[in-house]
Amino acid sequence: MLRRILSCFAIAAWLLGTMPAIRAADYPTRPITLVVAFTPGGASDVLARILGRKLEQILGQPIVIDNRPGAGGNVAAEAVAHSAPDGYTLFTGNNAILATNAALYKKINFDPVADFAPIGLIGSQANILVVNPALPVRSMDELIALAKANPGKLNFASSGHGLAAHLAGELFKAEAQIDIVHVPYKGAAPALQDVIAGHVQMMFATASSVVPHIQDGKLRALAVATLKRTAVFPDIPTIDELGIKNFDATSWHGLVTRAGTPQDVIATLNRALIATLEDPAVKKSLGDLGVDIIGGTPEEFAVYVKSEIPKWTAIIKASGAKLD
Repeated sequence: MLRRILSCFAIAAWLLGTMPAIRAADYPTRPITLVVAFTPGGASDVLARILGRKLEQILGQPIVIDNRPGAGGNVAAEAVAHSAPDGYTLFTGNNAILATNAALYKKINFDPVADFAPIGLIGSQANILVVNPALPVRSMDELIALAKANPGKLNFASSGHGLAAHLAGELFKAEAQIDIVHVPYKGAAPALQDVIAGHVQMMFATASSVVPHIQDGKLRALAVATLKRTAVFPDIPTIDELGIKNFDATSWHGLVTRAGTPQDVIATLNRALIATLEDPAVKKSLGDLGVDIIGGTPEEFAVYVKSEIPKWTAIIKASGAKLD
């Protein structure tokens, strides 16, 4: 009898020990939730829905989009950070949520490194340095020279304190060693309109938002704030090419899930993401959003996130930007 009881315990222990592997091998068996940190209809939401449609074809399960806007993406990130580590809750995180918010906000209830398991980078959206055409500069060097000759007299617009356009401007200010003044707005659209109107001289704006204005001559593009030229404007040089080495103020998007998710599940999701990004229809749709596709492994994404955090933490501290 005792031998039978011990045998039962041994079998039960074996089953418990193999359950994660069994779940990983069978994954997925039910709908997957893809959490988006912003409202429906915005660029991040559109990106998530483009991915979701293809992912559900590849994975064979519905992808349910769950929009959770608030606190610069922190509301959504906290929800995912406290979800079950089973691969059924995914998150389209970006550079703000995963790399800058920890330094920008006084308190966040998640750790961007410890609480998430990277699946893969989706892509980047180039920020382009644009100026009002009335400004007497036609190159980045001329802009820097003008700023140095007129310290504190040139302004740069942004969509708000601590957001991508603001931090790109602060990085440019520091690296170019110029004194330019930040003018924050409540959103990218009004900021861009004031640059077009000439009320503010310059801005770092996403490629997709400035394409028609550059083509119409309402804005002059001087440089791209990525290490590689963007497919949207292949003729515009990078800031790195123009002399400020390693300048990278990229807006990027990546797919993560809860830390502790089985590695087999992560591998399945990475394969599905890579296949999605290689799909011609997805490539075109993301290209129309101004997204340059990246892809890659979970390990590469993890290294990239860890490299971004200290860089932007230093810029945020130097700028004095802080949000409640």
